[in-house]
Amino acid sequence: MEPMFSPALHRQRHEFVIDFVKSYKPKKVVDLGCSECSLLKQLKFHHEIELLAGVDIDSAVLVKKMRGLAPLPTDYLQPRNDQLRIDVYHGSVTQKDARLIGFDLVTSIELIEHLTLADVKLFSEVVFGYMTPVAVIVSTPNADFNPLFRRVSGFRHSDHKFEWSRAEFKSWALKVCLDYGYEVEFTGVGQAPPGYQENVGFCSQIGVFHRLGVRAVRNALSSNDAEDASSYTLLYSKIYPSLRDSNILRRVLVSEVLYWAEKLGRRWVEEEKTGEKDDADTPDQAGGEGKERCRAPESPLQLEEEQTACGAAMKSLVEHQEVGELFWADGGGLQESCKLGRCVAVPLFVLWGCCPKICALSGSLGNLRQLLMDNGKVNLSQDGSALLLNFHEQEDHDDFEDSGYAEAMRCPHSVEPEEDWDANV
Repeated sequence: MEPMFSPALHRQRHEFVIDFVKSYKPKKVVDLGCSECSLLKQLKFHHEIELLAGVDIDSAVLVKKMRGLAPLPTDYLQPRNDQLRIDVYHGSVTQKDARLIGFDLVTSIELIEHLTLADVKLFSEVVFGYMTPVAVIVSTPNADFNPLFRRVSGFRHSDHKFEWSRAEFKSWALKVCLDYGYEVEFTGVGQAPPGYQENVGFCSQIGVFHRLGVRAVRNALSSNDAEDASSYTLLYSKIYPSLRDSNILRRVLVSEVLYWAEKLGRRWVEEEKTGEKDDADTPDQAGGEGKERCRAPESPLQLEEEQTACGAAMKSLVEHQEVGELFWADGGGLQESCKLGRCVAVPLFVLWGCCPKICALSGSLGNLRQLLMDNGKVNLSQDGSALLLNFHEQEDHDDFEDSGYAEAMRCPHSVEPEEDWDANV
């Protein structure tokens, strides 16, 4: 086929699905006929999705491409708030598998034309009658558009069993709606040249199906369904790192606390050496708020917006603290671990009250103290109210600050995927 579309047609189809995901925010998504997993690779970056699955009948292609769904290093440095699991199955879309019942979104992108008409009927029964998803997106070639391709005779691909006109696609879709309780919207991607759109429609026609009413998803399988409960073979399954894992949550929190405590401690040491100090009022230690911009975020959703103000807010609070209350020189009266150098005690209320990310991760000052206790990387005061940092006179840089790890933790959550588009339209 001659190149006629910009962006490429396969990319427009995927962007249509991605736009739908952004609008409706489904938590469970399965791509039928996932092939080289290119759509799955893009969908995994949408954090509203908690379960992402793919099904294809070509196991050789799946085995070759499914490893590209593995977490990236940034997924470990910046874990998701919610869990993501990715499952890849080898199987036929004409067979039932109970693990795919009740998904929020099922996508079938340029798939049904590869099935016989008898299998299309089974596909309809499996997807709409058995899986009962909330929404289904089906795209298929539009035969009305084919005369615009000068080099195409017959079907667009040698494996296509049919290519429906707009009327044929509409007839099938409306029957599905009548049989299984759905409604459908017709649209497409791949605009025709000026003057042709009304006559030929889109190059790829799309039906977006929405389930009508509230239909209970099956909790039990009938005797006939029981033998089909696991007809697919699970080839790949991966759970992404997330803050729902208590170990990951603690690691991220400790890293964040150490980073900001280090910055505060060094600033206080420099102020003590130079004698510079602001005489303004001390903030309320009970609330840990200080100026208005130091308050904790009202919800974790404010985390990204307020993160850039964290450093400024801490500086503001430091400038309003009495140095004598926060800095103890030569380890006098402190724990044994602080007696070898200059020890700085950073109150936990300062860290919790001023840094939105620490506040969001811990939830409360009490939780922050509890999560830091018994951690080998953290040295708390005897009453657990402050983090103790030991500074040596000749120490210019700390290994933690030089590592770049904590700074990487503050990278934005959204990471743009590398494009891995197929060459085929």
